[in-house]
Amino acid sequence: MQSLNSALSFRLPFPILRSIYGTFAHRNAICRQECTRANLRISNLNSCRVRATSASADASTMSVEMAKRDVLGALSQIIDPDFGTDIVSCGFVKDLEINATFDEVSFRVELTTPACPIKDMFEEKANEVVAAIPWVKKVNVTMSAQPAKTVFAGELPKGLQKISNIIAVSSCKGGVGKSTVAVNLAYTLAGMGARVGIFDADVFGPSLPTMVSPGNRLLEMNPETRSIYPTEYLGVKLVSFGFAGQGRAIMRGPMVSGVVNQLLTTAEWGELDYLVIDMPPGTGDIHLTLCQVAPLTAAVIVTTPQKLSFIDVAKGVRMFSKLKVPCIAVVENMCYFDADGKRYFPFGKGSGSQVVQQFGIPHLFDLPIRPTLSASGDDGMPEVARDPQGEVAKTFQDLGVCVVQQCAKIRQQVSTAVSYDRLRKVIRVKVPDSDEEFFLHPATVRRNDRSAQSVDEWTGEQKIQYGDVPEDIEPEEIRPMGNYAVSITWPDGFSQIAPYDQLEMIERLVDVPLPAST
Repeated sequence: MQSLNSALSFRLPFPILRSIYGTFAHRNAICRQECTRANLRISNLNSCRVRATSASADASTMSVEMAKRDVLGALSQIIDPDFGTDIVSCGFVKDLEINATFDEVSFRVELTTPACPIKDMFEEKANEVVAAIPWVKKVNVTMSAQPAKTVFAGELPKGLQKISNIIAVSSCKGGVGKSTVAVNLAYTLAGMGARVGIFDADVFGPSLPTMVSPGNRLLEMNPETRSIYPTEYLGVKLVSFGFAGQGRAIMRGPMVSGVVNQLLTTAEWGELDYLVIDMPPGTGDIHLTLCQVAPLTAAVIVTTPQKLSFIDVAKGVRMFSKLKVPCIAVVENMCYFDADGKRYFPFGKGSGSQVVQQFGIPHLFDLPIRPTLSASGDDGMPEVARDPQGEVAKTFQDLGVCVVQQCAKIRQQVSTAVSYDRLRKVIRVKVPDSDEEFFLHPATVRRNDRSAQSVDEWTGEQKIQYGDVPEDIEPEEIRPMGNYAVSITWPDGFSQIAPYDQLEMIERLVDVPLPAST
């Protein structure tokens, strides 16, 4: 018994007990950690299964939307240098599609004109940025252009309804090479991929029959519709009084204006991206008729280095300014010639630069004295078509790029100059060539109509009263009316012509209401 008690009273030394206890505690801690990890793995697996199950129903829809956002986000990196904004905001990206396996993207880039000088850059950049998206394996980009149409409102003659841009080439002085510039500019634009026509507005001395050589040298008329079919040469449509079988006209001013009007407006031009008008010398009836009948997009001014040429050209620039037609470029013809390793300026310098500086026209192009340029015009073959890689053709290529870019800017500015914000219920105005933006109350604009329907032309008495216009009236449509005004259609059917100058004089809204929350 004593031995048993002795055995029970036996105790291990403390260091050994501490070692044994620590071993068991360590093993228990390891077991607890392993259990916790196992439980976490099971929990994560279950949560993944739950998320997969909840998302399975609309996974395809969400994936397509996210994929399209990826593509549009990538394309928004491409900035249009003319508009200063990305091609997504410009509305150029069309028909975006993604295949079922989410590895192939297809879309179309619709530019404002087929003659866009940087369309190849757009296509290359679009391929590059979309292909950089991790899940994209193949990119299909199609390049196209908007259909030819005018941006202006109003009842335009049928022949002019499908013409995007009308360019006046003017000098207001004879013998400076205006027809040479007009013809070579037209064929340069055609070489850039645009659909182009030329209208020779000089009835007293038409130049077009000499400068081009169409197979059919007579205009034809449809006996039923009385419309005129243009003749054609190297893909460019042509209308001139010289092709009417009459030679040069001998008639008074009003008759001349009528002939010009008929030739221009009854011609079956079809869809054109650019119609180049070779204006006659001077600033008379024909010029006013053309500016009133045709919605001119812009004008190109042709001059020579002589001081006398500048004096006449200045008259033409002022005329276009009064008619709200922007002058976008000056071409100084017969500037210089090169001989014996030197450059000579037989007629002096500075006329073109003086026009640019005095009137703020942004671009100046110099044309040298070239016997081939004159000879090609006499032979009926434009120089840019005869020698497309020559020095003269390169100058006209630069001019063509300038015309395309400036016309695109003007159309964009005109189309967005006046618009209606339906959320704020205000009319937003940003006049072309102005950085100022302001807002007008629709009822105030309607009450300030100055037409004969609202104001008596003889007494100046206001026909429309303040209370006749509801305070909450909203415009139904706002469209450009030339480069100087907009046409506003109201719910009562009234069509108001609102010039930019008049809109700038109307009382403006100071505290513009914020858009209503949705």
